[in-house]
Amino acid sequence: MFYKDSRQVYRVPELDGFEWLVHGFGTRLSHIPALFSNLATLKQVHSASCIAAAGRSGVLGPGDALLEDTPGSVVAVRTADCIPLLLIDERRRAVAAVHAGWRGTVARIAHRAVEAMSERFDSSPSDLHAAIGPGIGKCCYEVGPEVAEQFGGQGRAHIDLPETNRRQLIEAGVTPEHIYASNLCTMCRPEEFHSFRRDKEAAGRLYSFVGLR
Repeated sequence: MFYKDSRQVYRVPELDGFEWLVHGFGTRLSHIPALFSNLATLKQVHSASCIAAAGRSGVLGPGDALLEDTPGSVVAVRTADCIPLLLIDERRRAVAAVHAGWRGTVARIAHRAVEAMSERFDSSPSDLHAAIGPGIGKCCYEVGPEVAEQFGGQGRAHIDLPETNRRQLIEAGVTPEHIYASNLCTMCRPEEFHSFRRDKEAAGRLYSFVGLR
């Protein structure tokens, strides 16, 4: 089960044993950019495009997953209902931050990010740990027929984005016991999380980050 630290950041206890790792899922009460001078983000475009940060910081271009293995560097994605994923290679000491909205999920961004880590860092999926952060849950994510069809449904339906991404990670070779889900719905918890579906254009963004000390 995820826990919240003194900075109002959710953390994964199973990942705390990696002394070289920094990670967390921000809330509306945390100020992630202020914590890091070396933070890299993306212009997120709801794709399956993966970019290597390679020690750079700032906004690195269009894409939806950032890969990093440079000590002292941190990568992040921004969400307000979409699903944030953090991938950690315990052997190669490499990481990725992934943004998975419904379009990215249909494009199999989670699966593609595992492949990209294998290509970039020679990561083995069996060495990866994956954390699925706060996002809109099946309880609140009702979609119309045109979106439901992309997930094999018909008519209006409730879509489970966290579970769909979990299955993609397993299909990519990640060990199920190494996948940790927050089970936190952004729309259900207005006191903690921004939600675009709930707040529309007034919604802020949540930062989910991972990096190397």
